[in-house]
Amino acid sequence: MAAPHPKAPPLPQPSETHRLLEVTRLALRLGFTAFGGPAAHIALLHDEVVKRRRWLTDEHFLDLLGATNLIPGPNSTEMVIHAGHVRAGWRGLIAAGVGFILPAASIVLALAWAYERYGTTPAAEWLLYGLKPVIIAVVAQALWNLGRTALKTPLLAVVGAAALALYLLGGNELLLLFGGGAVALAARLARGPGLAGTGTGSAKALLPWLPLPLAGVLASAAAAVDLKLLFLIFLKIGSVLYGSGYVLLAFLRNDFVVRLGWLTDQQLLDAVAIGQFTPGPVFTTATFIGYVLGGVWGAVLATVGIFLPSFIFVAAVNPLIPRLRQSPVLGAVLDGVNAAALGLMAAVTLALGRAALVDGVTVLLALAAAVLLVRYKVNSTWLVLGGGAFALGWRLITG
Repeated sequence: MAAPHPKAPPLPQPSETHRLLEVTRLALRLGFTAFGGPAAHIALLHDEVVKRRRWLTDEHFLDLLGATNLIPGPNSTEMVIHAGHVRAGWRGLIAAGVGFILPAASIVLALAWAYERYGTTPAAEWLLYGLKPVIIAVVAQALWNLGRTALKTPLLAVVGAAALALYLLGGNELLLLFGGGAVALAARLARGPGLAGTGTGSAKALLPWLPLPLAGVLASAAAAVDLKLLFLIFLKIGSVLYGSGYVLLAFLRNDFVVRLGWLTDQQLLDAVAIGQFTPGPVFTTATFIGYVLGGVWGAVLATVGIFLPSFIFVAAVNPLIPRLRQSPVLGAVLDGVNAAALGLMAAVTLALGRAALVDGVTVLLALAAAVLLVRYKVNSTWLVLGGGAFALGWRLITG
C-alpha cells in the first residue's frame, strides 16, 4: 500500500512587523488620495481591505461599520482605525489612525499658512467667494439625504424641528442632542418594548460622562485665545460629536463664533472650504482653525484634541460590537440624537448661508452646485474646486 502523502505545510503568516507596515502604507495612501467625504472614504477602504487584501470579510466589515454609528467621532477615520486594529493589533490601531490623519492635517496646515499670508489678497478672496456657496450646497444636500433616512416618524421630525428652532434661539448644542435622545427614549419606553417605531438609526451614541468635566472650563472662557482651552474645546467636540461630520459646523460655530468670539462666520466658512476640498477626514478643519488661532502649536493641539477620542472609543468598543448593535434602548436614543443633529445642521446651514450667498452670482453658483450634486451625482470635491476656479475666472472677466 502506498504511503500517504504528507500534509502540505501551512502557508507562512506575515510577521507582526510586516502587518504593521502594510497598515501604515495603506493608511498613508488613503490619507493622500481619499477625496469625496466619509462615504467615499469607506468605499475605498472596503475595496482595499475586503476585496483586494482580504483582511476582513464583508460581514466583519459591516460589523465594524455598525460600530462607528454607535460612538462619537468621524466615521471614515474610525473605520480605518478599526481595520488597522484587526490587522495589526493596538500598534496597527495607532499606525492606521495617524497614517490616515497626518497627510490631510499636513496639507491643511500648509493651506492655513497660505491663508494667513495671502488670505486677504484679492485673488484669495475671490477664490473663497466661489468656494463658500458650493460648501452650502454640499451641506444642504447631505442634510436632505440624511433627513429622509432619519426623520422616519412624526416624533423624530418634531425633535429635529425643535432642535433647529432652539439652536437659532441660542440653545446649547450638547443639551439639544441629549434632549433629542431623551425624548425618543421616553417615547420608546412609553410604547413598551414590543412596539416598533425606533431602530438602530445612523447616528452616533454619546458617552456622556466624558465631556462633563469640561463644562465649567468652557463656561468661564475668556475672549483671548488660550491654547489649553483650545485643546479642551476640540477634545470635547471629538468626545461628543456624532450624527454627521457636518454637525461639526454647529459645534465650531457655537464655540468659536458665538460663545468665544474667536472666529467670524467668514473665517469658519473659509475653514470648512479648506477641509472640504482636501483629502482625508473633514475633521482636519480643526487643524486650520487651530493654526489661525494659535499658530503651529494651535494646529497640533486642535488636531490631537479632536481625533484622540476616536482612538480611545475604537479600542474600547471593538469587543462590544455585537451587543451594542442589537440594543433596542440604544437604538431609540440614537434615533432621537440623529433627529436633533439634523436640526443643528439645518440651523448652521441657514446661518452660514447668510454669509456665503451675498449676491446673485453666489446664489446661482450654489443652485448650480446643488443641481450637479443631486441630478448628476458629481463628486463634491470637484464641485468645490470648480467653484474656486469659476470665481477666479469671473474675477478675470469682470476685472
